Amino acid sequence: MSAGLRIVSLLPSATEIAVALGLQDNLVGRSHECDFPSVVKALPVCTSSKLEKGLTSQAIEDRVKAIVENGLSVYDVDAALLRSLKPDVILTQAQCAVCAVTPADLADALAAWVGTKPVLVSLAPDDLSDVLSDLIRVAEACGVPERAPDAVALMKAGLAALPEAPATRPAMLAVEWLQPLMVAGNWVPELVRAAGADPLLADAGVHSHWITFEAIAAADPDIIALMPCGYQLAQTLPEAHALLAEPRWQTLKAVRKGRVFAVDGHHLFNRPGPRLVQSAQVLACLVHTPDQVPEHLADFITRL
Repeated sequence: MSAGLRIVSLLPSATEIAVALGLQDNLVGRSHECDFPSVVKALPVCTSSKLEKGLTSQAIEDRVKAIVENGLSVYDVDAALLRSLKPDVILTQAQCAVCAVTPADLADALAAWVGTKPVLVSLAPDDLSDVLSDLIRVAEACGVPERAPDAVALMKAGLAALPEAPATRPAMLAVEWLQPLMVAGNWVPELVRAAGADPLLADAGVHSHWITFEAIAAADPDIIALMPCGYQLAQTLPEAHALLAEPRWQTLKAVRKGRVFAVDGHHLFNRPGPRLVQSAQVLACLVHTPDQVPEHLADFITRL
């Protein structure tokens, strides 16, 4: 059925799932954040963000609050362009209204649709098993269910190939937002465990949540991984350095021992798709070989 099928993906992880299922040539439109693999950058962009570029994490939090309090969406959808692309399937998400376009953002575009409306596939994974299930859901919606088992098996094999946990597992704190502080939940605690560490202050399948510095100090992690949602390394580093320069952070074990790292949240950890395997590989480096990062992972890790 994939021949002639037209897909618009409004979610980076969904785009990567479609590509993993061999549907790259069926993609006809994307969101403003879909950028992997690089070939998808040539596709028409159907969304935009109301957030200005270059804002700090605190400024983003304040801006998002103001937008939401006014009953608005963080994103705009180019309804005319979306309709002109004539998609058979639209891939979106219902996990987080701040992270990407949701079905509610598409309501106006779909209400004015002429002819047969596209199938809307809304992903909302809570944990790693849900991510694997989403591979199956997308494959079924696109008429290629036979392709899902291989894609699922590839992810499972990648996770199974990670190094064995050390005899004494280090405690790792994964931070998803810097100002205010948020711990990474959902699938990230499973990635931490697969990498050979014990996740701190978060449980698998439970949404990311705000935390205090006092809670971090009480847990006193062995390793800290900073992975702000939507941040590439270049954007993370200035805020991370400022954070660690605070005297109270200097008291933490991970800071004293030089085991604090910035990792690429935008491209890896915040995208619940095939590259979560690569995300786990990054965390495994922080646990096992922090001084010898493989070349293929070097662009995703900075030691602070």
